[in-house]
Amino acid sequence: SGRMGSRLKQNPERTFNWFFEATCPVARDKDPGVKFQFPEDFRDEGSSQTLPRFCFPYDIQRQRDGVAVQHFTFVLTDLEGCQRFGFCRLTNSTQTCLCILSYLPWFEVFYKLLNSLADYLSKGQINEIKALLATLYKQTIPLAPGSVTLQMVNLLTSQREPGESHSGQIPYFIAPDPKSLPSIPENRNLTELIVAVDVGNLLQLYASMLFERRILIFSSKLSTLTSCVHALSAVLYPMYWQHIFIPVLPPHLLDYCCYSAPMPYLIGVHTSLSERVRSRGLEEVVILNVDTNTLETPFDDLKKIPADVMSGLKVCLKRQAVSPGCGVSRAFLKAQALLFGGYRDALQGDKEGDIYFCEEVFLDHKSTSMKQFLQSAIHLQFFKQFIDCRLDVLNKGKELDDLFEEEITKCETTAVGRGKSYQQLVGNLKKGGGALILNMKTKANMKLQNEYES
Repeated sequence: SGRMGSRLKQNPERTFNWFFEATCPVARDKDPGVKFQFPEDFRDEGSSQTLPRFCFPYDIQRQRDGVAVQHFTFVLTDLEGCQRFGFCRLTNSTQTCLCILSYLPWFEVFYKLLNSLADYLSKGQINEIKALLATLYKQTIPLAPGSVTLQMVNLLTSQREPGESHSGQIPYFIAPDPKSLPSIPENRNLTELIVAVDVGNLLQLYASMLFERRILIFSSKLSTLTSCVHALSAVLYPMYWQHIFIPVLPPHLLDYCCYSAPMPYLIGVHTSLSERVRSRGLEEVVILNVDTNTLETPFDDLKKIPADVMSGLKVCLKRQAVSPGCGVSRAFLKAQALLFGGYRDALQGDKEGDIYFCEEVFLDHKSTSMKQFLQSAIHLQFFKQFIDCRLDVLNKGKELDDLFEEEITKCETTAVGRGKSYQQLVGNLKKGGGALILNMKTKANMKLQNEYES
């Protein structure tokens, strides 16, 4: 799997599962109404009842003045533990919400699609909506990133205004490349996070995630709220948050915040519900209020992470914060490589030629602060998951070639590695599974060689 340990569904059958238009509940204890849906016979394990509640995740009696139109995304975890995304477009004046349910984390694509659908709805073009959705519903998912172009010209020619271009309003979508790092401004989630949260608080949140704390984020803008939560989980790459993950919590689930410690979570809550959440008594929770850019934490997590890594990250973030490109993502990737890249030295081969992870070697570090950090890291869920997935790939005789491995190699050439290197281990492995890894080693070396020579 390309996204090791991630909670994305590997091969979803279709681009989306359900589209619906929901109307705001008339009272706190009532359900939203569903006006239009596609497919019309959509049924799901209970979610067709409760799902529309996620479209209005605020206190409906208090929240009336909002941004005209907001895009936000909630997440549901299915029975297999895979995440399904609910991409929403909420219109304040009418208090209606359009929602698309999909396993694909294509934020920009679905937000654009929701705008097109809203446009058709406002003109009462229901047949166009059905045609567009039917085409998308049957669309095969491209395994390679690139464009998903919808050929809908003939469907819509009858609706064309005189003089309108041949394609009219027909949207086309470009599927994001899952192998590229999130960039600013293309990646909406990361962009909102960087604009909304100052560097000091960002570092605190990163540290809190590295220790798998209970993290609550409050914001009065739903779009900012869910963007921040989604973008935060992405800075752990190549590791993945393995615990409760709720980018925006609907009122009927507020008790999730009050699970007694030590159940880690990453949860977003709309400000209109913050008093109701706080009044429940929160134990050991890190809280960021995005509106005021203030962070409360009962922990000293920042100090427990090697200072050189954090100060390097801070410098990079300050420099990159406003510049376009992958700089911010790269800064976090480098921090992850410096903190966890030593896992490669701890890969050992047993007599049968299988690779295993040796904790002792991993913890054997010259720097005391690094050693202490790693001692807590080996108990983290996201780290265990990461190691399991890496071993799984290696023991199947496959190559590890992703951005993280490249970043570790970069860091190793600038820093003096420790003891017995990954390269040697790989050289000592039996042929078979080991041959591929050897091959990767030489490829990495050649790449470096070329960089030096160019």
